Amino acid sequence: MKTYLKPKKKDWDSICERPKLNSNRLETIVREIIKDVKVNKNEALIRYGKLLDGVNISNLKVSNKEINNAKSFVSRELKNAIQVAYQNIYKFHSSQKQNYKTVETIEGVKCWQKDKPIENVGLYIPGGSAPLFSTILMLGIPAKIAGCKNITICTPPNSKNEINPIILFTANMLGIKNIYKVGGAQAIAAMSLGTESIPKVDKIFGPGNQYVTKAKEICQQFGTAIDMPAGPSEVLVIADKTSNPQYIAADLLSQAEHGEDSQVVLVSTSEGIIDKTLFELEKQTKQLDRKRIVEKSIQNSKAILVKDINVAFELSNYYAPEHLIVATENAVTYQDLIENAGSVFLGKYSCESAGDYASGTNHTLPTNGFAKNYSGVSLDSFIKKITFQEITAKGIQNLGNTIEIMAEAEGLMAHKNAVSVRLNSI
Repeated sequence: MKTYLKPKKKDWDSICERPKLNSNRLETIVREIIKDVKVNKNEALIRYGKLLDGVNISNLKVSNKEINNAKSFVSRELKNAIQVAYQNIYKFHSSQKQNYKTVETIEGVKCWQKDKPIENVGLYIPGGSAPLFSTILMLGIPAKIAGCKNITICTPPNSKNEINPIILFTANMLGIKNIYKVGGAQAIAAMSLGTESIPKVDKIFGPGNQYVTKAKEICQQFGTAIDMPAGPSEVLVIADKTSNPQYIAADLLSQAEHGEDSQVVLVSTSEGIIDKTLFELEKQTKQLDRKRIVEKSIQNSKAILVKDINVAFELSNYYAPEHLIVATENAVTYQDLIENAGSVFLGKYSCESAGDYASGTNHTLPTNGFAKNYSGVSLDSFIKKITFQEITAKGIQNLGNTIEIMAEAEGLMAHKNAVSVRLNSI
C-alpha cells in the first residue's frame, strides 16, 4: 500500500487513478465477443464457456430439477440469514414507493405522474471465485417490488458446469426461474441482443469485472439500458486520531478480497493511525483465505495523510468512492460534507459488510468515480416514470395564447395551429 503525506491538489488526479487494463485492448476484445454472440448466438456462448471457463455446456438454461435440488445443499443457518437480509432489503426498498399528487398548474390544466415497471430486466450475478448470491437479493427484490414482468439471470458456472446452489436457492426464493449458465462479456451481449435461449432484455443490472463493465457500456449502443458503470469494487475510509486501526484494516481488507483489481483507500488526519492500520493490514492479511487476491489488490491501494478533516472530505469527494466509511467520532455530523459517494457508512460500528449483505441498503453502486453522476441501485432503477396531463376547454383557453406566442417565436407554426384550431372552435 503506497503512502502519501499531505499531497498537493495538483497531484490528486494521479493519486485517485484506479487500476485498469489497457483500455484499447479491452474494448477490442469485448467488441469481438459481442459481435460473435450477435452472429452465432448460443453457439458462441457455449464456445466461450469452454474457452474461458473450461466447461462443456449442453444446456444453457438451469433446469427446474437443479433449482429444486439446490435447497438441500444450503444449511438451515444460511437460509435463516438470507431470510433476515431479505426482510431488511425488502423493507428499505418498499419504503421508496412514491405516491404522486395531481397538480393543477393553471385552471383547467392537470398534470400527474405514474410509475410503470421496466418489463424485461437482466441481472448479472458474478460467480467466479466468489459467487455473489447477495446480489440476487439486491437486484431481485426491487425488481419484484417494482413489478418487472420478466427477470433473467446470467451467472457463470463452475468447472463442473454447475451453478452454486446458494445462488439457485436465493433466486428460487424470489420466484426467479430463468437462470442461465453464462458469464462475462458474453452474458451481457446475450441479454442485450438475445439468443435462441436467452431473451433480449430492456435493462441490464449487476456488477462485474472490467470486461463485464465494458460490455455493458458498449451494449447501450444497441438500445439496452444499464444500471450504471459498476466495475471493480472500492472503498475509501476517512479516519482521525479517534479511529480504530483494527476496524479500519478489516474494512479495507473486506473490499480488497473482491478481486485483484479492487482498490482500497485510507485518508487520515493522523499519521499514527495510518502506521497502526498498515501494521494491522499485514497482520490480518495473513489470516485470510483469499490472501493472494488481497495482496494484489493492496498493491493498487493508497494511504493518504491530509492536514485536516475538511481536506479529507474534499479528497473523498474528488475520488467519489463506491463505498465511503467515516470511521470517526460523531461521524453523523459530517454527512453534509459528503457530495460524491455510492453508499456511506457512518461511525465505527458501521462496517461496509453490513451494506453488502443485510442492513437493507443496496450494494450495487457506481465505481471508478461515477458516484459523481450516478446513484446506486434503488426501486427507481426498475421503474419508468410516465407523465400525464388533462386539459379542459377552460384550460386551453387559459394556456392557449401562451403556447401560440411561444410556438410562433420558434417558427413552428403547426404547433401554433394545433392550439389555434381548438381555440377557434370553442
